Amino acid sequence: MSLTEHSALIEQLKPLMLEPNFPQVFEQLTAGESNSTRFLLKMELNRLGSECTRLIDLRDKSELPCEELRAGRQTHFLDQPAKQIFQQALALYQGKYTLGVYEEVMNAHRKRRQKSQGNPSAVSPAESQPFTVPGIVLGNYFSRTEERMNYSMKILVSQPGRGEIPGITADLSVGGARIRLPSRHPFSLDIPLKVKLVELSQEFYYEDLQHGVEYQIVSAEGNGEFTWMRLKRLGGSEGLSEMLANLIRGYKFRYKVDINDVLVTATGLGFERHYLPHLPHLPLFLDNRGDKPRLSHLLLSPDNQAILHYFQDENDISQLEGMLTQGRMGMALRYPEDADHRTFFCFTHNANGKLFFYSATLAELKHRKERELFFGFGAGKPSWRVFKLTLDTIDHGKRYKSSVIPGDAENYSALTEQQLASFSHVLQLMDLTHEPAKSQYKGWYNNANANALKVYGQKKAVQSSIKQVSLEFSERRREARFAFKTLAEIHQGGLKVQGLSNDISSRGLQVILDKAAAFEEGKPVTLSLPKLQAIAGKSRLVDLPYRLVKSRKDGMVLHLAAIIGHEVHPGVEFLNKLIVHNREKLTQLSENNSDIKELSDGLKNLVMRKLYGVPFFIEKTAKTQVVSFLGTSVQGHDITDMFAALSTEPQHYNLAPLLGNGILKQAVLDPIRTLRPNDEMSYVELFVQVIRQSRGGILLKFVPSDDLASVEAQLNFINQSNQVGKFMAIRLYRGATGKPDNSCIRRELEYIHIHAQHKAKQLEEQLWRIVGVGELLDVTDEVVLRFSALSQ
Repeated sequence: MSLTEHSALIEQLKPLMLEPNFPQVFEQLTAGESNSTRFLLKMELNRLGSECTRLIDLRDKSELPCEELRAGRQTHFLDQPAKQIFQQALALYQGKYTLGVYEEVMNAHRKRRQKSQGNPSAVSPAESQPFTVPGIVLGNYFSRTEERMNYSMKILVSQPGRGEIPGITADLSVGGARIRLPSRHPFSLDIPLKVKLVELSQEFYYEDLQHGVEYQIVSAEGNGEFTWMRLKRLGGSEGLSEMLANLIRGYKFRYKVDINDVLVTATGLGFERHYLPHLPHLPLFLDNRGDKPRLSHLLLSPDNQAILHYFQDENDISQLEGMLTQGRMGMALRYPEDADHRTFFCFTHNANGKLFFYSATLAELKHRKERELFFGFGAGKPSWRVFKLTLDTIDHGKRYKSSVIPGDAENYSALTEQQLASFSHVLQLMDLTHEPAKSQYKGWYNNANANALKVYGQKKAVQSSIKQVSLEFSERRREARFAFKTLAEIHQGGLKVQGLSNDISSRGLQVILDKAAAFEEGKPVTLSLPKLQAIAGKSRLVDLPYRLVKSRKDGMVLHLAAIIGHEVHPGVEFLNKLIVHNREKLTQLSENNSDIKELSDGLKNLVMRKLYGVPFFIEKTAKTQVVSFLGTSVQGHDITDMFAALSTEPQHYNLAPLLGNGILKQAVLDPIRTLRPNDEMSYVELFVQVIRQSRGGILLKFVPSDDLASVEAQLNFINQSNQVGKFMAIRLYRGATGKPDNSCIRRELEYIHIHAQHKAKQLEEQLWRIVGVGELLDVTDEVVLRFSALSQ
């Protein structure tokens, strides 16, 4: 007799094996079988129901991420499908880990692997569901200064006026615990709990243990059957603290140390390092201790330096403070809910080699009734810019340091802590200029006298008091760049234009032209530097051979690299000498312009506490590239809330309306393939129709603004959207990433590696698979401003 012939009968008997009346049931179900068959069936069922000591470790057998799963005293490493099978089989054998559970899991895993090998597209969850992605919390991390151990023990929990409820601990540290209680517990989350650690009170005598230790409830979550609570210890003696510390130290290598908090923090910081080099906004820090607010520091990333360059005058002195005056900052602080005080419009005027800056807030233009004149005249200038300023009060109750490994100091050095404590607000200056929209702003012009705009001329600053701090990265550039402005003449074929250099290095420079020019990228140009010829001596700075590496801003910004042959390049030789002899006077713009790493890290942490854009990350899979994660903030965001409403999974976001219909390839993947990691992010502008449906549902329609061919078509889309729901405009940035900069999480990875080697490896592999990064930024207010018809 073969047992395979009776597999259905065995499956029928499995759930009944451990029941008290199993012998009677067995006799009834096998009444028609021979004695030998019934004997073999009993032997097989006894085998399947016998206790199993084998560990299941799929870390080197599965292409999917594996997690630890404890069953009794055993720890298994299972991927998600195997975990589900394990839990189902465990329920079948009434919670006992038996040989039947082991075989159920391994057989299911083997079948899944065979199926996936026959159908490769089933291997990657990211590929099978390309538009529903998980979120990663960035900028807000829960760090522990003490080790926490997964330690399960019986407890009794009570509150004043309520009886004791039994529960268990899930993990334990000196200063806190995580416990599991029945979901229908009688406790109030606002009142401290008294917890008796029953097993410890039997083994150790401390008065605290006998009467119970007071804990504050930090958070609670449930699944219908149980409630899990995170607790912070309020009471207890020093002796109890010492006993718990010794307990954890003594059992450290017998029980699993919980490294989840360190892992979550390291993951967030690792993804931050992909995003921050492409941070397009300029963070500023306000010192409000004196009579008037003043800008104290700014934080530079490779991608936000164009904003800083814009405000450099012909003498390389920043005129940013001329726009963000103390008076304007005071109004923004006084009316924090009024965005008009934080919306800026600017242009420059070049007269005889001198650069004059003009700026106004939307509130000022409305008050003076000069919006039409400023928009119409200013937008006719190549230097027209639209900026948005965000303003957030710093919560000094939170720790400035984001990552603290157990045993580390909780704070930076005293000097850094004092410096960070002096800031009252974090500001972010966002460049919302959209070149195709200039014609719409020009359409506001009412033919008024432009002399009325003199009142908006900025007072020329002779020096800037804002201290520049750079984000710290592994240096990716071959050489440092320095802010430097001088007249430049560029010639290619029959085209010749003038402009001002923005920054220089010995082998290249960036030039902003007086007017747009259609130069051919990748082709040679000749460069002349007439203003520098007087100090160049015998070096001739005329018709120097350069190559146009890249053209941006519709031909307004050119990146040039020297063409170096066998002979000395006069331009490279001269610029190198200029930099060497004036290094202390020049502002260095590469990542190494500051040695104050702690301050840089602290400023970065203050900025990342609140995200105004929504970062997303592109992952390279075996077959293609997909959006794999969305960066989220604990404060919530209108954009992430929209996508979360379309997803059935918690902490997941359905991006199908955004990335479906070919937009992923057209607007994200194809542009990224043309970019290098050192290139600034480019963007596409999307108009969004948010249609409200019954029962709180929403329907989203995304259309690139370029697809709406005329201003009338765009206006009709906006009006229609507001009639059926709401109009939004989103700027989708996209850029290429280089290799992961894991130096910032080296210590976290080392700590994780000690306690969970496979998790450290998984995180590193995940970060290496990221090939692109982007950001979704809400630009609705600026888009609506373009249409004079909408302001009526």
